[in-house]
Amino acid sequence: MNQHDNQVNTGFNELQQVKMSVKAAQKMVGSATMNMDNELLQDATRAVQNARTQLNSVKENGTGVDEAFLCEEEKLLDQCEEQLNEAKH
Repeated sequence: MNQHDNQVNTGFNELQQVKMSVKAAQKMVGSATMNMDNELLQDATRAVQNARTQLNSVKENGTGVDEAFLCEEEKLLDQCEEQLNEAKH
């Protein structure tokens, strides 16, 4: 496998990781806000933070090709944060 193929595969894997992290965060937020359990809310907050950290890392190292995808994932994380903030107050 040449270096270009490796970079393409790595980029794809990173995007898949972001997508999976955002989906996991969404599920955790949904569960936490339905149960209104403080520990679940904290875990969901950490999941959103971790997903955002991963997303920001990919954005910094990205080529700009996947900008629309990353913007959509960022919007989903914003919605998660908003839902968590409403549940906490």
